[in-house]
Amino acid sequence: MVLTRMGDGAFVKMTESEVRKEVEAGVEEAVKKAKCSPLTEDDIKRLIEIICEPRKFVSVERGNELVLTYDSQPLKFTRLGLPIAMPQILQTYERGLMADTLEMAYVHYSAKPVKMIFPEEQYVVAETLLTTTPALLYGVMPNMPMYTKPDGPCENASELLPKGLIKEAQEAQLEAADLLERDLLLLGEAMYEAGADGLDLDTTAAGGDAEFYACLRAIEKLKERYPNMSIEVGMAGEFVLGFHGSLEYKGERLAGMYPHDQCRMIAKAGGNIAGPAINTNTRKSFPWNLARAVTMCKYAAEVSPIPVHANVGMGVGGVPMQITPPIDCVSRASTAMAEIGKMDGL
Repeated sequence: MVLTRMGDGAFVKMTESEVRKEVEAGVEEAVKKAKCSPLTEDDIKRLIEIICEPRKFVSVERGNELVLTYDSQPLKFTRLGLPIAMPQILQTYERGLMADTLEMAYVHYSAKPVKMIFPEEQYVVAETLLTTTPALLYGVMPNMPMYTKPDGPCENASELLPKGLIKEAQEAQLEAADLLERDLLLLGEAMYEAGADGLDLDTTAAGGDAEFYACLRAIEKLKERYPNMSIEVGMAGEFVLGFHGSLEYKGERLAGMYPHDQCRMIAKAGGNIAGPAINTNTRKSFPWNLARAVTMCKYAAEVSPIPVHANVGMGVGGVPMQITPPIDCVSRASTAMAEIGKMDGL
């Protein structure tokens, strides 16, 4: 018997044949939804081996290691209640945890409130750069809904749409998208001038296609201004929600885009790293979720003109939805993304 988990983290026992059925079903679901290529038979066999490995922790074969980037890196320590300043947290990641890259982030992790404290954040970025060596990105969540009432000046599309006010809802989203784009430009300029190597726009398009549109436009303008700025775009979900429904970027409709198309659009805008996020279904098994995630991500890496760093964490990338993801699943998901999904990083 194989001890594995469900998408909510609960343990479950399966036979190897049951694991295969779950894997095949996950692949089939990915192909159906994302219109992507399926895993090969060799891929499926290797994935089953990884899932059925009896050891608690599974890792890649030597030579298959991947570079890691992070979202809200210093906040992980902050949430534990450890009273350590952010520069020292990033030093700990570098020197104690051997991080490949570093990310500075404000505790709220949203674009709108950060602009109120640019000088303070610039100081911390500059201080961190004096004592660390890896590339340092400034991380922020676009979080376009913060620009809508009651938190912002724009009408709330989620309240207008149920009333049938489609045009008004679309106009409200465009207004919010414009404000978001302006703040991302201000943020990118401030942090790059402070010395940061670039930006990580994390949980992009959580507010739908208008948010994705604003981010793509901001990336394009930032790269025109700062060609050497590195920009990573981590997505919020496996497909772009069509809250607006009609927005296009460079002639392509954004609503409904799955990871392979998301990666292409990020590259078109000038982004350097694309981060697909495949949602975990808590009612399905870990083998089903992982097979589905690897299938979508492998195809995205095949068509993407830029490096792909799959999101592998709580509730994405095949990992169960838990605040502290179980290492047995995280290690298997990471190994599968590296050796089967052929990711450039995680």
